[in-house]
Amino acid sequence: MKRLAQMTVVLCTVLLMAGCGGGNNTAVQSTTQPTKEPAAATAAAEATPAAEEPSTDSASTVKPVTFSYYSNYDWDTTEQWGADSTTRWIADTLKVNMTPVQSSGAAETKFSTMIASGSLPDVIMTDRGASVERLRQGGMLVALDEYLDKYPNLKNNAGEATLGMLRSDDGKLYQFPNWYTSSPNGNGGWIINKKIYKELGSPKLETYEDLYAYLKLVKEKYTDVVPLEVGAKGRGIDTMYGGWAENKPYLAKANPVGNELKSIFEDEVFIENMQYASKLFRDKLISQDVFTQTGDQINEKLKTGRVAVYVDGDVVNPGRGADGALKATDPEAGYEIIWPIHKAGLDAAKITPNNYNSLGWNVLVITKNAKDPEAIFSYLDWVTGEEGQRILNFGRKGLYWDETDADGVPILNAQGLSTEQAGKDKERIGRFNWVGNTTFIDQTKAKMDAQLPADKQNWTTLAQQKVTWKTSRNFTEFVNLDPLPDSEEGTIATAVNDIYQEVFAKTLYAKSDEEVLSLINKANEDAKKAGYDKLLKFQTERWQSNLSKMK
Repeated sequence: MKRLAQMTVVLCTVLLMAGCGGGNNTAVQSTTQPTKEPAAATAAAEATPAAEEPSTDSASTVKPVTFSYYSNYDWDTTEQWGADSTTRWIADTLKVNMTPVQSSGAAETKFSTMIASGSLPDVIMTDRGASVERLRQGGMLVALDEYLDKYPNLKNNAGEATLGMLRSDDGKLYQFPNWYTSSPNGNGGWIINKKIYKELGSPKLETYEDLYAYLKLVKEKYTDVVPLEVGAKGRGIDTMYGGWAENKPYLAKANPVGNELKSIFEDEVFIENMQYASKLFRDKLISQDVFTQTGDQINEKLKTGRVAVYVDGDVVNPGRGADGALKATDPEAGYEIIWPIHKAGLDAAKITPNNYNSLGWNVLVITKNAKDPEAIFSYLDWVTGEEGQRILNFGRKGLYWDETDADGVPILNAQGLSTEQAGKDKERIGRFNWVGNTTFIDQTKAKMDAQLPADKQNWTTLAQQKVTWKTSRNFTEFVNLDPLPDSEEGTIATAVNDIYQEVFAKTLYAKSDEEVLSLINKANEDAKKAGYDKLLKFQTERWQSNLSKMK
């Protein structure tokens, strides 16, 4: 997934999605950088108990409405409303219903066809930037400003600064953010196979020199194990980038230097990272099918213990599944997250392979085809508030919780304490949380997890608290730098993207550090001929504008 998202002009994501990482919206294990994978169609859940009465807040603010919804992603399939207990509760209690419009694996074509025919759905989930501006400039979107005070959850939770960053050039707000945050998040980093690590003597594994020595040892002792797995399309190499300098997570195809964005191909950190990755590839210490293997194939290797070390933009979600699968047959087996590997001499506390921004992952827009946009906004605003987030992410009251504590955190009931995570996953809780309030959910799920016995606590949540959230840097200043695709800068961006992807692959197959450098220098020349300097100037101006808004 994520490679395409990371190969946009400026930022990843990883996800995924959170998400990102993290992207999304599959059942919630991590609320950030969600994993962008197809959601499987599910059969209707078992009959829902009598619906709980809504609180005064929900009853008075949510207007009954039925709307159509389209997720503008190839990988996403929107499940049927009411097939799970949460949306049945919403339909029965709040009188809100949704009709899905599917991309059928061809989102770009579907999106363009809907625009050309004027048959837009009522609500669209899409990336910020070009997709939104295409609709806005065509006069197809509803401005949301008039609803902000009447339905104040978004305004109160996201804050004026974040909403200001989301406003279009005309000063109006058209975008309802998803997974916005006021606290660090992220799912990227490193996990290790605990059993292999212990059998090899638990050597120091902190620097890239340590890693190389360890991978060589794995290759020698375990012929059927991948020493280092770097994810589909090599996206874990982007995560490795964050270990070569302090406070420098991956920023695709641009390198901040002072007050300007410079060529990524002249970035010493990028060059050093690609030379190291190429060396690992030459020595057969990372997957040789890095550009052809799928996410499912990687997960299968993880779940069968055939990966010694895994680095990627999202390791906490696949890590949880793999850890559980291995422990099911051997309590001593499993995976453990470690502090990010880094270059010797750097301050480990300043290594940030993850980045987050207050705007979150993507956005929802309401089109002018909607008969009652205010009613739709009233529902979305309820969802992003405390009550909506509690129900959408942790299930309706009476399922796994009956009461909340003073902070609004659900107190797990007997069923919540006894039901295994695999059973909870069948409820598809979190699938329809399109306007995630990351800070509330992350803090809440951590407190709920602490209610469980140690052996039942969520591996993902623990990994996030222990490492990934602590190694994430705020990159809000770098959002919204992408030019429109049909602009001159957009055409240049497409060309630079193609050059980048080509050199990324070629450098892995290089036979020496010198060849890696030569390939990157050639890519830099080609990018400049394509107008790279003009693109960087455009992005620098957008970056500086962001900084002004944030002040």
